[in-house]
Amino acid sequence: MARSSDRRPRPPYDPAIDSVLVTLGHGPDRYEVEKVRTVSACRTKPLTAALMADKNVRIEDETIPGPGGKDMAVSIVRPRVESNIKRLRPGIFYIHGGALISCNRFAGLDTSSVWAKDLEAITISVEYGLAPENSGDQLASDCYAALLWAEENLVRLGIDPGRFVLYGTSAGGGLAAATALMVRDKGGPKLSGLFLECPMLDDRNDTISAQQYTNGPFYNSTMNRFAWSCLLGDRVGTNAVSEYEAPARATDLGGLPATFIDCASAEPFRDEIVMFASRLWAAGVCAELHIWPGGPHGYDRIAPDAPMSKQARETRLCWLRRVFTRGI
Repeated sequence: MARSSDRRPRPPYDPAIDSVLVTLGHGPDRYEVEKVRTVSACRTKPLTAALMADKNVRIEDETIPGPGGKDMAVSIVRPRVESNIKRLRPGIFYIHGGALISCNRFAGLDTSSVWAKDLEAITISVEYGLAPENSGDQLASDCYAALLWAEENLVRLGIDPGRFVLYGTSAGGGLAAATALMVRDKGGPKLSGLFLECPMLDDRNDTISAQQYTNGPFYNSTMNRFAWSCLLGDRVGTNAVSEYEAPARATDLGGLPATFIDCASAEPFRDEIVMFASRLWAAGVCAELHIWPGGPHGYDRIAPDAPMSKQARETRLCWLRRVFTRGI
């Protein structure tokens, strides 16, 4: 499915996923914020509806103070059936994806039902401000403020402070890494782990994998370049970008919590993620890296029944289970 405009040969898609990608076609050569938001809303709406109808969980909404005096919304997803034994449960602070410019706190939150069922975990999801209406480190600052609120309210919410993981997906993965750097530098909760699912880390967009996937279905480096420009404007790709905006810019990754990172081999983020993991190890951080062969960005959403998608989801769950068990 490579196009002539892609500058390099690229790894093939997994056969179980390739058949689905054929129906998606290729992304446009030019992106617009409102169009991206409309497409994202259409994709996430059915999953959000399914979560709302899920009888195994209950969802609570709260309004919390954010930076600069603004209010932010958070949603708390918890197991509907409470145990007879009163005890604090593991917690996951979740930051949604959407290329920094789209989606809301319910995007990807359907996974919280699995966490509630299999881990008895309570999930907190934050509604951070989107680019381009918000820019620079404002998005990470929103997430950091919400995390500080969570720290103050963990016990009230029924969450064990000793079993609390920061989790982000795609753009939310980059924001989770930036938030973890803020926690390290400015103070915040002691995190049991940092989970970066196919994170968006680097605004420079100059790796081999970014060059391999300039075009393609769902998410490619052409859209990635557009998304970063919405956040950073003319600063994108320059030396005037901080680690709180693009975590790959951090000169020191030491002091971050145990980290799980995964992505697929056939996506533009692959190389920046591998380099980030290597730098975590170089800084003495306990990190686990998985690169799933033949998947595009978002492969487990595009083809949820593909064997690789199932394996990836189980591997993520196993890591969370290990982290939460160690915290008991």
